[in-house]
Amino acid sequence: MLVAAAVCPCPPLLVPEVAAGAAPEMDAARSACTDALGVLAAARPDLLVVVGPAGDSGGGTFPQGTPGSFRGFGVDVRVRLGSAGDTGSESSRRELPPSLAVGAWLLERTGWADAPIEGLAVEESLAPERSAEAGRQTGARAERVALLVMGDASACRTVKAPGYLDERAAPFDAEVARALGTADVPALQALDPALAHELKASGRAPWQILAGAAQDTALTGSLLYEDAPYGVGYVVATWS
Repeated sequence: MLVAAAVCPCPPLLVPEVAAGAAPEMDAARSACTDALGVLAAARPDLLVVVGPAGDSGGGTFPQGTPGSFRGFGVDVRVRLGSAGDTGSESSRRELPPSLAVGAWLLERTGWADAPIEGLAVEESLAPERSAEAGRQTGARAERVALLVMGDASACRTVKAPGYLDERAAPFDAEVARALGTADVPALQALDPALAHELKASGRAPWQILAGAAQDTALTGSLLYEDAPYGVGYVVATWS
């Protein structure tokens, strides 16, 4: 059963070595993510599942101990999904996709050692009903499950954004922030995958997995951060 969730953005720029001279611009987001992970630790889960967009990884599950790195972003920063656990053949064969690597970095930064960890990378095209079903299955994995949900809102908030300026982006992001900040499960389930794709919102499927896991629970939400540096919408929220 889902007992807590933290929602965080997943830009590699959260890692100061990747951001380099722009690192201070993400300090508020990093601080909010730290606070959000504190809510997960306080819930004392039996299992933590880190959920994020698959990118080019092909998706799937990643066991505790799977390595990741930010070498593709020009820095030799390496992470591992959990400080201990399975480091066998599958872990050495597959690296974490960037979204889960950012999640692993956040967990290492906060010294997470409270529960076993698994990773789940989801394809951007995963349909809402399939996302909800994946969420229900994930929430049933243990008596007390927590989710760290990685994903960005639109990338079309300004003319310098990766997706240029789209007038639909700000209203979309506002609704996402409201739904995540109030644990509004129906609103998250109603997010339009086609619109999310057009706005380059990588978090849509992970958020709908969270919504599926939270069905039949009584969690309440709290919005810790919402901004759009670099024209990309970033949201940090907790459910507990």
